[in-house]
Amino acid sequence: MANQLPFSKGEFVVYPTHGVGKVTGIETREIAGEKLKLFVILFDKEKMTLRVPVTKADNSGLRGLSSRKIMDSAMKTLRGRSRVKRTMWSRRAQEYEAKINSGDPISIAEVVRDLHRKEDQPDQSYSERQIYQAALERLVRELAAVENIDELAASEKLERELLAA
Repeated sequence: MANQLPFSKGEFVVYPTHGVGKVTGIETREIAGEKLKLFVILFDKEKMTLRVPVTKADNSGLRGLSSRKIMDSAMKTLRGRSRVKRTMWSRRAQEYEAKINSGDPISIAEVVRDLHRKEDQPDQSYSERQIYQAALERLVRELAAVENIDELAASEKLERELLAA
């Protein structure tokens, strides 16, 4: 790594368990007597700042925004058929949480698709709504950042895809 960092200040990145954040700086801190170079990432919605050691960025799953091609695949996933397994909700909920925390937009789109309810379908339980909302927000934020649109426009675009299914 000849001083070439994978991310620079002002760039949007995705941290698997937190979603889209913005690199606000790169700082050097002394921790336990060792100098560490850290990415400083702001997650505006959560009002949270995360510091990720540059050397651990890859292992942590920190990545740049998805390409348009990957986001198009995620959108296509939304239009697909819902694949809800007949396992207990607690097991499915764990699988959904794991997909959301993977940070992969296609996996997150699967959760949105599988938990989305049309007007004529029965309501979701509280925990289903919570997971659906978390997945939807994660997908909306990345779509908005990738397409350089606001979250409302991204949300409306996702909604259209879901209704087209």
